[in-house]
Amino acid sequence: MKLSVITDEIADDLPTALQVAREFNIDAVELRTVWGVNLALADDDLLRRVRETLHAFGMRVCSLATPVFKTDLFGARERGEMHAAREADLSVQIPLLQRCLEIAALLDAPLVRIFAFWRAGALTPERETAIIEWLERALPYAERAQIKLGLENEHACQVGTGAELAQVLSHFNSPYLVGVWDPGNAFVLGEPVGEGFAAAQPYIAHIHIKDGVRQPDGSVQWVVVGQGEVGYAEHLRQIAQSGYTGYLSLETHARVPGLTQAEVSRHCLQALQTMLTGGN
Repeated sequence: MKLSVITDEIADDLPTALQVAREFNIDAVELRTVWGVNLALADDDLLRRVRETLHAFGMRVCSLATPVFKTDLFGARERGEMHAAREADLSVQIPLLQRCLEIAALLDAPLVRIFAFWRAGALTPERETAIIEWLERALPYAERAQIKLGLENEHACQVGTGAELAQVLSHFNSPYLVGVWDPGNAFVLGEPVGEGFAAAQPYIAHIHIKDGVRQPDGSVQWVVVGQGEVGYAEHLRQIAQSGYTGYLSLETHARVPGLTQAEVSRHCLQALQTMLTGGN
């Protein structure tokens, strides 16, 4: 397994984020927002700047974290975080995907992260069918570009748990549609992460890492990795035993008074390195 990080979780300034990544011998990062712009909305000048900065640091891109299919399909009342992107209606989603695939190709990113629409309750058979139909529309674009689509279990979206991720992806048999496993999102929805990972494991090609603590009102407060209730020491052993060799991409999320996001991210990366090398 290899460490990565979503750069804007360290800093919005890309060189600052890459410098921290380099401190931890990270060779590839995940990109979402840089200099205040979600990459899905970036113009060619900004993309050239991103590419030049990556080259200067000798850094590759392991995933492009996009907002594709973060939109309403089922009458959801709540929305999740858009990370400097704007929610686009259904008619824009396929062109948005095409643009994200172009950007991924420009940056040599092998994976484009996507979602399964805002969550409106249980994953009913009707909702599952609708999601599958949209993924079937999207998949040929990825196959032609030879770039994988990574469907993430996102707690604010209709596919939010490992079990739901497996349920949807079991309908496909293409190397260009894979799973992005986020144990923190599964934790928000109350799914035991060991069970969620076991269900989704055959499809997982990328993993996000964030940790949290359940509050008395049922919400989750994000904390430094290893200090929460996800149970990463045990879960990382489970991931290793599964034979997974891909990236563990830190999605810091935690806020610590008195510390910058770069400092909080360093604490998370240090904790991850310790756990991965057999420490406590």
